[in-house]
Amino acid sequence: MTEEDSIVEAWQSLEEHWLIPTTGEPLPRTPSYGVLRMVVSPLLRPMLNAKMNGLHHIPRKGSVILAANHLSHIDPIFVIASARRTTHYLAKDGHFKNAILRFAMRATGQIETKRDQGGEGALSSAADVLASGQALGIFPEGTRSKRTEPPYLLHGKTGIARLAASYPETVVVPIALKGTRQVMKPQDHKAPRFWRPMALSAGQGVTWMEWLSDPNGGDTDAQQLVDLSTKEEHEIRALLASLYRKFTDQIMGSISALGAP
Repeated sequence: MTEEDSIVEAWQSLEEHWLIPTTGEPLPRTPSYGVLRMVVSPLLRPMLNAKMNGLHHIPRKGSVILAANHLSHIDPIFVIASARRTTHYLAKDGHFKNAILRFAMRATGQIETKRDQGGEGALSSAADVLASGQALGIFPEGTRSKRTEPPYLLHGKTGIARLAASYPETVVVPIALKGTRQVMKPQDHKAPRFWRPMALSAGQGVTWMEWLSDPNGGDTDAQQLVDLSTKEEHEIRALLASLYRKFTDQIMGSISALGAP
């Protein structure tokens, strides 16, 4: 057995401690998505003053997490338009109350989350996307940055690491968005100003399993995981929490290095 196989086996032996289960619900169907891309995209493209770099880092198939900074309401639209594949975001149930907005959310495959489900329910909805081999859009900051002066980038939340660890062959792609706040500033702009410059830069992706054993990442080998499995529950959770925090911090560092303001 190779070292790579050994660490995979050792990680799987800890599954009860890290697995985020799916909800069991099917993903929303997106019959209108292709039509929107073919009809709306060509109409919008001449209006946009947008640059997109590193799109070759986004896998065209298989589960992937697109992790971007969050400055504006336009951010998920920009990521979806750039990704070249259906990308699902979790959206609060309030976004589905208006009929027009509800149609747009469902047509593009966005997933309604109930406020009373809490954080674990939202993570399970996200797990549905990854378990289905689809693309999931995430803002690791957890909310739109409300800072009025740069740096705008907030501390990342570890939900992204927990999802990556639960679906360890999923590619996590860091993405930096620039200029989107000037395109549509919350509370100030009622409609997007598409003529303002904005840019998206995607970086090299990494899976949890690649990161876990990398000396510059988790720096963990199979024996350490085997030893961990013999410890008390609270010790296991404490070490996993430290790995989640390190992974999240490094993803946020990559987003910053790509130019996130």
